[in-house]
Amino acid sequence: MSMSETTIGVTAFKSQCLGLIDAVAQGKTGRIVLLKHNKPIAAIVPIAKDGDDPFELWGAMRGTITFPSDLDLTESTGEIWDAEK
Repeated sequence: MSMSETTIGVTAFKSQCLGLIDAVAQGKTGRIVLLKHNKPIAAIVPIAKDGDDPFELWGAMRGTITFPSDLDLTESTGEIWDAEK
């Protein structure tokens, strides 16, 4: 399985997107970098298999902070913000 990187302009990508997405999904291409004015703006990468999550840090701190049950986080602090002046 080749894990090569391909770069392509967004205009060319529009006409070839389904084939390129299939190539990533099938593992023929490891990653496709989309270019706009020759600058990378986005990448298409395969979804990781179970246990190999590239987004493992997303929500990594979830559940580590606790609040008292009587704390209302939507209650005003009474502070006047610059936007309210």
